[in-house]
Amino acid sequence: MTGATSGIGAATALGLARQGARVVLVGRDPGKCAREVRRIQGETGNPSIDFLVADLSAQGEIRRVAREFEQRYERLDVLVNNAGGYFHSRQESVDGIEMTFALNHLGYFLLTGLLLGRLQSSGSARVINVASQDHRSGWIDFDDLMGERGYDRRKAYAQSKLANLLFTYELARRLGNSGPWVNALCPGSVRTQLGANNGWLQKKFLNLVQRGRIPAEEGADTPVYLASSPDVQGLTGRYFIRRQETPSSDASRDAQTAERLWRLSQVLTGTA
Repeated sequence: MTGATSGIGAATALGLARQGARVVLVGRDPGKCAREVRRIQGETGNPSIDFLVADLSAQGEIRRVAREFEQRYERLDVLVNNAGGYFHSRQESVDGIEMTFALNHLGYFLLTGLLLGRLQSSGSARVINVASQDHRSGWIDFDDLMGERGYDRRKAYAQSKLANLLFTYELARRLGNSGPWVNALCPGSVRTQLGANNGWLQKKFLNLVQRGRIPAEEGADTPVYLASSPDVQGLTGRYFIRRQETPSSDASRDAQTAERLWRLSQVLTGTA
């Protein structure tokens, strides 16, 4: 479970722990990870909660955490890609990639690829990608993918969420019936700290708009459902909202764009 120390990630980890699952949290801050492990263990009585530390915007750390996971755990039944960010101003990752794209898309792409062998060997495994309805306003701007000509935070975020859907469908197509099953979801408009890293003014604004949003526990219902329910056994390449399969945008179903994005993602992550 990535992005597991707050918001939807923490609530999803708690929901799966309540079902008796062994849950491995992935977060950037070891202190927050340790506190979240203790909280989940205390609330559920489930002792099988662990954590790994990684900044998933950094490809070196993604590779390291994938190796650590494979060294420590023999199987991986469910991978929930959730870690993401919303950046008020343009930033670059340590790899020189625009931060929204690096974290929200390439983080999913690279971590899933590195752990794909472990998922396939576990049998009947699932990959769950947390996306957003914001994908509907997005497009993949191959001419200015990194926002170098003029950064717009809303455009960058929508592009990354569209990339989540394109990645989901392309991975499902490539895997076919061999598995794992790959699906995406929108958790709804959830009270999270997404965007809270953009300064005090933005944080104050965020606190105001949060009042009309649903709690993280409600937003976590669909990822918990997709991770654990027999109702979705064998389903792949789908998009869900509130447990219901829902059509995504036409742009998210463009196979040529998906394949082009896949090839570019391979180049940007050195996996071509």
